[in-house]
Amino acid sequence: MNILWLVIGGFIVGIIAKLLYPGRQGMGFIMTTLLGIAGSVGAGYAGQALGLYQAGQGAGFIGSLLGALALLFIYSRLKR
Repeated sequence: MNILWLVIGGFIVGIIAKLLYPGRQGMGFIMTTLLGIAGSVGAGYAGQALGLYQAGQGAGFIGSLLGALALLFIYSRLKR
């Protein structure tokens, strides 16, 4: 059940990140979900490295969204 919530949360974060980022990304359903999940995981690790989160604690919604936006920025630069 935990994995299902991870996928649903990743999809929601991915959609919001795509709506906030200017321009057209051309990503489908699966890539949007993976973007949100990777953003959340990346933000969790970055927050732990900076001392914002404890070990094993995940990033919050805003941290996940910022992580997804950072990945979307990198994706758009590599796609060019």
